[in-house]
Amino acid sequence: MSGLINYASGGVLWLGLTIKARDLVRHWGDPILRVICAVMALAGLCFVLGSPPTVGAVNRVTGVPNLAAPLTYAAITAYSATSLILIVYWKGGPGVRRTARYLMAGYGTVLVGVAVLFALGDTPSERRTDFDTYYATTPFVAEAIVLYLVAHLAAVVTTAAWSLRWAREVRGWLRAGLLTLGTGTVVGAGYSVCKLTAVVARWCGADWTSLGTEFAPGFAGLGALLTVAGILVPWAGPNLMTWLLPWRTHRRLAPLEHELEAVLAGRSLRLPRPWPSSPAALLIWRQTSIHNALSYLDALFDRDVFERAHDRTMEAIGDRERAQAAGWAAAVTAVMRDVRDGRPPVAPPSGSPVAEAPDAAALVRIAEALVPAGSAAATRPRRSARTGRRTTATSPAPTTPSSTWDAERSPHA
Repeated sequence: MSGLINYASGGVLWLGLTIKARDLVRHWGDPILRVICAVMALAGLCFVLGSPPTVGAVNRVTGVPNLAAPLTYAAITAYSATSLILIVYWKGGPGVRRTARYLMAGYGTVLVGVAVLFALGDTPSERRTDFDTYYATTPFVAEAIVLYLVAHLAAVVTTAAWSLRWAREVRGWLRAGLLTLGTGTVVGAGYSVCKLTAVVARWCGADWTSLGTEFAPGFAGLGALLTVAGILVPWAGPNLMTWLLPWRTHRRLAPLEHELEAVLAGRSLRLPRPWPSSPAALLIWRQTSIHNALSYLDALFDRDVFERAHDRTMEAIGDRERAQAAGWAAAVTAVMRDVRDGRPPVAPPSGSPVAEAPDAAALVRIAEALVPAGSAAATRPRRSARTGRRTTATSPAPTTPSSTWDAERSPHA
């Protein structure tokens, strides 16, 4: 099961890497983008190399017992160092490249040290899950284990401190990303702490192997996922909102479009649905259809209906924008009720309720006000098509569109 979880986690990270790879090809000169892709690639590699089936396969193919161990150490060390370098590039300032070079040189030295110490040691018995504690007292190998664990712990603690401290100075998606990344590195520190504790316990004659085999992988996996998520949040957040906000507005306009359906369908005022449909394209399509219907009905809106609803809302909440939305909703409901009842509405002498058509934000407020406006309009005064006098409707009317009204009503552009 742990192997499947490792492979699934690595696959998710590499899937994200393939998505970012397109940007990397177009903007290869961007050092931050290169580091982001390196972090994702190394994080996925850590999961895959740390899986027991992979460990066995590497050892078997190379013919070197436990060669998978230093390879995993190298991936973990490089991943933690790259996360630290990313924070350096993100924050910027003077000497960024020099600091990044120092960090790469330092952790490059650690990688060489781990490789040399492992080569000098003797690890004849293959250990797929408890290599650290099993060889914790073996000359040179023990030093290699401590070296990579201390280097990893130093990198994640420094990354956590820098990212969490910087998060207090920024806002928005960058702050959310830094907080997530900082939390991930704090969790990731649990990997080194568990491993080091188990190694020290082995030196003292105790057997705390379960810390390294059961708890440490959990800290490492969760920490890596949170770290990569924190790296992607500042990039994915704005892109997500670019998709989500138009879709949310499109959904919020649905009641208004539904209210105008008899006119949109009866007079063919709705534009063809765009395909393929992005949220932005769907929003523009729905807004255009609504504006077409409102323009068509412009001369039939009753200012008296508008002003009564407007004044009631102003007295209740004192919000001018919401009061105008309530007025529009009442006027639209009044006209559309006559349309659905089969009575051709008569243009009132007062004309339309407002001088200008509502903008995009106002359309959303009108859609939100339609429910109370509709319930209030159940007993509104209605103008008779024949006499021009007002009568009171006491119950909802049928919803069948009127072909007579369509024939008598000329298009209003």
